[in-house]
Amino acid sequence: MRRLLFILFILAFGLAAACGNDEDALRVDLSKRKVLIASPRSNALTYAYLPQYSHTVSYRRHNRMVAYLQQATGIPMRQVFPDTFDEHVKMIERGEIDISFSNPFIYIQIARLGARAFARVVEPSGSPSFSGQIICRSDNTSIRTLDDCRGKRWIAVDPSSAGGYLFALGLFHDHDLLPHDFSEIAFAPGPGGKQEKVVLAVHAGKFDIGSIRTGTLDIVKNKIEMKNIRVLTQTRSYPGWVYAARKGLDQAVVDRIAKALFALSMDDPVEKNILETAGIRGVIPADNADYDPVRDLAAKLGLSGGDQ
Repeated sequence: MRRLLFILFILAFGLAAACGNDEDALRVDLSKRKVLIASPRSNALTYAYLPQYSHTVSYRRHNRMVAYLQQATGIPMRQVFPDTFDEHVKMIERGEIDISFSNPFIYIQIARLGARAFARVVEPSGSPSFSGQIICRSDNTSIRTLDDCRGKRWIAVDPSSAGGYLFALGLFHDHDLLPHDFSEIAFAPGPGGKQEKVVLAVHAGKFDIGSIRTGTLDIVKNKIEMKNIRVLTQTRSYPGWVYAARKGLDQAVVDRIAKALFALSMDDPVEKNILETAGIRGVIPADNADYDPVRDLAAKLGLSGGDQ
């Protein structure tokens, strides 16, 4: 008890000393507040890669491209990282992404918001189009044909993923396999990295089949035993990934960026490294009408975006 009284005495003495007669207490009026606004980011153009892979992969694949564009055009530019496909679209709508690099299905959605295609990529295969793949475990003997997928558990990338879902959905549709014919259709969880997660989930046996875009298996080949994954089939090809400028972006700026993209050449060692790191072979001009086959697919599947 004595020890407690001594502690209380010391505390009281300390408080009294802090508020001595020669120092007035500071009165705080909480009714008067000022909202502090963070300093705005630089006025650099924003460049976003649709998050089909993790942010780490997205940065690694495109940071050299962004640096090249900034140097070639003299326009300040920085890469931004939406967490999801839906957030990518919303950031375009809010004007937070100036240059979008996305799959064709996301493009037809942002085109409805005023974005316009100006360039599209050439795949490593040399084609300006790409496909989806349906994969399963190599030791899954119950799946040999598309019809064997009936009643199976399917994991896809995202409802808005072109190669990772919609191309496969269209292929199944053409073979009279509709969503209710699967025991489950799940989508890869979490932000970014969804293509990898599909492969890992199938590899782990959590799902019977998975749908990914061509090229994904090359990305994850160091993470799994590739012999355990079998490509059941590949979808038809559709126009490739597209560069689009947000609504209202100065056309002169878009033209400078397009010119720099078109100038990239596999014949130049430095530029070849930029292209190969980004997983592409080149960049060619694009027009909004190039993506009408994707709109036709969306309309066939009854999805929004197919009615533009």
